[in-house]
Amino acid sequence: MKMNGSQMMCEALLREGVDAVFGIPGGAILPFYQTLPEFPKLRHILVRHEQGATHAADGYFRASGRVGVAIGTSGPGATNMLSGIACALTDSVPMVCITGQVARGAIGTDAFQETDTIGVSMPVVKHSYQIMHAVDVPRVVREAFYIARNGRPGPVLIDFPKDVQTEIGEFVWPEEPVFDTDYRPIMDAQTSDLRQAAQLIAQAQRPVILSGHGVILAGASDEVQQLAEKTQIPVITTLLGISGIRSSHPLNLGMPGMHGLASASIAINEADLLIAVGMRFDDRVTGRLSAFAPHAKVIHIDIDPAEISKNVKATVGIVGDAKRVLRQLMPLVTPASHGDWIATIERLKKNHPLYVPDEGDKLFPQHVIQAISDVTDGHAVLVTGVGQHQMWAAHHYNFKERGLFISSGGQGTMGYEVPAAMGAAVARPDKQVWSICGDGGFQMTMYELATCAENNIPAKYAIINNNNLGMVKQWQDIFYKQDYVATKYTKNPDFVKLADAFGILGLRCDSRSKLLDVVKKANAHPGPVLVDFVVESSENVYPMIPAGQSIAELMEDPRIKKANTSGSKGR
Repeated sequence: MKMNGSQMMCEALLREGVDAVFGIPGGAILPFYQTLPEFPKLRHILVRHEQGATHAADGYFRASGRVGVAIGTSGPGATNMLSGIACALTDSVPMVCITGQVARGAIGTDAFQETDTIGVSMPVVKHSYQIMHAVDVPRVVREAFYIARNGRPGPVLIDFPKDVQTEIGEFVWPEEPVFDTDYRPIMDAQTSDLRQAAQLIAQAQRPVILSGHGVILAGASDEVQQLAEKTQIPVITTLLGISGIRSSHPLNLGMPGMHGLASASIAINEADLLIAVGMRFDDRVTGRLSAFAPHAKVIHIDIDPAEISKNVKATVGIVGDAKRVLRQLMPLVTPASHGDWIATIERLKKNHPLYVPDEGDKLFPQHVIQAISDVTDGHAVLVTGVGQHQMWAAHHYNFKERGLFISSGGQGTMGYEVPAAMGAAVARPDKQVWSICGDGGFQMTMYELATCAENNIPAKYAIINNNNLGMVKQWQDIFYKQDYVATKYTKNPDFVKLADAFGILGLRCDSRSKLLDVVKKANAHPGPVLVDFVVESSENVYPMIPAGQSIAELMEDPRIKKANTSGSKGR
């Protein structure tokens, strides 16, 4: 059938199962926008900034498993998207970003709002296209979604010149992706590698499973749990692997690394085998590589061959889809108990608790997270920004379902929490969505509250308000002799009045006695809510392993010994 390029793009998106897109128009993408009303099944959510569109598309995928789509215009519209695209690449999030471009004849002339979008985005995309003929739109969209989803997922960018959007051509939908060069990721493991891995598992006395974001992306949570239960091997989850296995599972040891649980980091240090699944041994997990897991052999399972032995040398490296590889491995693994090792793990957990302050009516960040966990019964989608609040959320929310934790991991993108929660709420109207925000990160993207208000997107925003760039201040506390440079906010806005200005419900809580009632009121409200939780500003996140150091330099909360003798509680 005959269509113009914009119509082809809309039709192709619908055929890929897209039901919502996040974007903001501009001159070079305007023909596409003028076509949108012809396709009412394609819901467009008008954001306030292109970075918001990309983070919303990111959160949309992580909450639903459906590829998110972000749209912006040329020049600054496209460059505003780069932070969100980089975040998606590092965290292996499939996303398709469509950017307007000046007309073909003006490309390379420094035309108004022209940027070499392909060039500037190349380091932070999995793949990119510039469409030069309207008839190529169906093929490009088909390939873009295939590449975004398959293998190690990631963002794909489509640059769409303005005159191509209006060019008429024949719409031909390819039933399968067509490539100039084949892109066929390895999905299944080699039998010899599986046998060697099974042998290492059988020989191990102190094994642990390291379960990463790739487990959630591959839908392999059941397989990891089955392997753990069959062999009685404790499971340690990376930050983005949190909620891949429920928090209360007896074999779940929690998160390791810089701000991970001390017991998890010590277990890795004492382990004789690491079974790493869908994780990349980033520096926040390993610390100093030369001292990481000194006694352990390593089985590394990952869809991306570039990750095998990149940071930590693998004894057995297995390239393949985590779900399929674990299913292949399971029949080769013999049941085991590891009773002595499990007992050691339990002692570690008992001797290295998390500390939760108990100081009368004072409100601490840990209390806020625990209250939200209790009120939502561990079933909410939890979206965080980056910093201290992110770590408290990781430690103190009791996830009772899989895939509920959404955060910016590899890039550590402050401001992620506001638009990503918005995208998650659009994707999962059946779930309650809470966004745990820092007062610093929140102010970087708070303009998207207008998008929530306009579309009645019922995300709940919990600002952990300590009037500081908390994590930076913590480093200044510990490493810079409390020399606080550019970390204290002396003029934070009145967040409740700000919520009122945006037309949403605003609440404030500054004491522990009011906490439960405020959280319940926010949770029950049918629309978006902003809650200003004014917490003790001196609180820091523990445990902590300083950057580039090892488990030998582990710092635990200095109040833990006192807590063990005075009866204050750890959790």
